[in-house]
Amino acid sequence: MNWSLILTMPDKKNKTIVTNTSPLIALVAAWDSLEPLRHLYQSVKVPKEVSDEILTGGSSNFGIKAFEAADFLEVAQHPTAISSYLSNSLDKGEAAVIQLALDQQIETVCIDETIGRRIARMNALTLTGSMGILARYKRELESDFSLVQAVNRMQSKGIRLGDNIIQFALIQDKNHE
Repeated sequence: MNWSLILTMPDKKNKTIVTNTSPLIALVAAWDSLEPLRHLYQSVKVPKEVSDEILTGGSSNFGIKAFEAADFLEVAQHPTAISSYLSNSLDKGEAAVIQLALDQQIETVCIDETIGRRIARMNALTLTGSMGILARYKRELESDFSLVQAVNRMQSKGIRLGDNIIQFALIQDKNHE
């Protein structure tokens, strides 16, 4: 199986990233914080639409405290002017992530959803997702970090992960034993 098509790990060259809601929530589930992002990227941009989705909190309000505590996040103060193509194809958060990246010429976006990833690729953006960021964290900052345990924490918080993502975590942990 070609894991590079499924999961692209962020590259050190990617100093700035624009992230969507789902990866932020998944990373909070895995780390109980967003603090490690500070050490992986020079700049983490969050469109207002994504911030609004997180602060709405869903039924459990999960992730709000960690999001608010992450003072290094660059949260947009105004809504993104989204093209009609993106707004008709994706939810507001994903569309805003892609549009902000295109507008500010930021090459890397963090999106976990399949359709959003496909459209980001169609716009020549580099992709990563929550598991790609966790794998980079393990590779570059914390070699003892268990991706399998992170998957378990994510699933315990209701984060749905595909079998291919779980398999990737198992392989990455085995490769670093």
